[in-house]
Amino acid sequence: MPEITALLWNTIGYVLPSALVLSLAGRALWRRLQLSAAKHRSLAGHARLSRRFAALVPYYEYGESTFFQVDGAPQAVVAARKSGFDALATRLRDRCASSLRLTAQARGGISDLQFTSRYRVPYQFSRYVRERLPIGAFMQSSAGVGIVDLDGNRYFDLSGSYGVNLFGYDFYKECIDRGAERVRELGPVLGVYHPLVAENVRRILEISAQDEISFHMSGTEAVMQAVRLARYHTRRRKIVRFCGAYHGWWGEVQPGAGNPVPANDTYTLKEMDEATLRVLRTRRDIACVLVNPLQALHPNANAPGDSALIDGSRRAGFDRARYRAWLQSLREVCSARGIVLIFDEVFVGFRLARGGAQEYFGVAADLVTYGKTIAGGLPVGVVCGRRDLMRRFREDRPADVCFARGTFNAHPYVMGSMYEFLQRLDTEPVRAMYAGLDDTWNGRAAALNERLAAAALPVRVANLSSIWSMYYLEPGRYHWLLQYYLRDAGLALSWVGTGRLIFSLNYTASDFASVADRIVSAAEAMRQDGWWWRDAARSNRSIRRRVLGEMLQARCSPMDGSSSSPRNRWNGAVQ
Repeated sequence: MPEITALLWNTIGYVLPSALVLSLAGRALWRRLQLSAAKHRSLAGHARLSRRFAALVPYYEYGESTFFQVDGAPQAVVAARKSGFDALATRLRDRCASSLRLTAQARGGISDLQFTSRYRVPYQFSRYVRERLPIGAFMQSSAGVGIVDLDGNRYFDLSGSYGVNLFGYDFYKECIDRGAERVRELGPVLGVYHPLVAENVRRILEISAQDEISFHMSGTEAVMQAVRLARYHTRRRKIVRFCGAYHGWWGEVQPGAGNPVPANDTYTLKEMDEATLRVLRTRRDIACVLVNPLQALHPNANAPGDSALIDGSRRAGFDRARYRAWLQSLREVCSARGIVLIFDEVFVGFRLARGGAQEYFGVAADLVTYGKTIAGGLPVGVVCGRRDLMRRFREDRPADVCFARGTFNAHPYVMGSMYEFLQRLDTEPVRAMYAGLDDTWNGRAAALNERLAAAALPVRVANLSSIWSMYYLEPGRYHWLLQYYLRDAGLALSWVGTGRLIFSLNYTASDFASVADRIVSAAEAMRQDGWWWRDAARSNRSIRRRVLGEMLQARCSPMDGSSSSPRNRWNGAVQ
């Protein structure tokens, strides 16, 4: 009997630990499967895979004989393209000689300019375009809804200064000038606060419906602090961001290509998906969820730019009710699980409504970040949040702190310009711009789409209020060229091209009518020059397969037949 008992206990001693190990392994596997199901199928949803893919993409370029016929267009169309391209290049060069001259002189010393000029179009076309269709990077003045280059050419501005310009450049010039006057006696004294700071804090807390505030030097830095505070108070490390969303260039929120260091504590999940909510409900390691409301225009897709326009598959569209429901679901799950919900309103803050995305969608965040426009045209980052989350120390543990401090935080000149901005939010001219905001900009987008459809042009616009994106109805390899025709028509875009058009709210009906005329005429010119020729047998899928084949061929051997070629120039005929 003792032998049987010993055998039984020995068996239990082996079986129970094994069963426990298997149970834990099964649970871990199940959690991993849930996490995988919540990731988008695209590269934007798989950070590690996108980094590996980026490292494998070879450089090659289209030479003179291939550039105009990568889609297999007939010779008559190729001839029209060459003629149109040369004419466009001549017009841009002749009109902008001074701007182009200074840009060429400065490019070698400005790394940002080297980057943006190189990635304005798909890289296979880039060198040929840079050499023949250069864009001036210098401007000398702004007024109303326009900017003027060094040669005196006036453009309607559709760049929005990357989101800064909400109410028009004259508005911000006045904010900066009058703000500087208000703080001139103190000047650039740092480490103390100008009295205007107290009023700025009061106004921002009123607008954000939060308890406390901290100032920072940029939107990126504000998001960094919001995430740090969330981790500090929850004692958790993992953060959730959504596929395609941008929250600044720091490593934790840019986990894929472009970040040399893996972001191992970041989950990139699908937006507007039940699988993501399931992950949030079941995990205990998530500190915060980051939401960039701009993604409502293109959920689960990277910020659209013409450098990635290899075909015509880009799409955009905004459903306010559906996105509001998604944010409400997030709010409920985060509240139930003790997860900090962060609204990154650095880009859209004050553009959708006076109270930002919280007011626009009717959903309250735990922490909110602002930047861009709130400082009246000067650089700033702002974090607003609940009192318990904003505290950077613990009463009972004096050495346990969440340190954050910046040399230029609350700079007097920034605070002066911010004061002017916040004061003007309640003025009648600004209130008039907000009145019927969605109706105004939705109506303008619809009217432009009607004109494009009537002219049988294969391009449309989608909008999130005054933020627009162009997309294309047909497959094509040259959609990215439209940005140059728009420039020729007197429209200034940011370096991402037709992926994002940002209007300031001071555009009048007459101003917009002029812009619409230019968009239609530019698209007409592009069609006339043969760039939208289409082979009925060609699809977006076949274009992507074609480009993938080119990449594989480039990795295997130089495309010009020379093993010593540094650029893999491809002058071969299109198959």
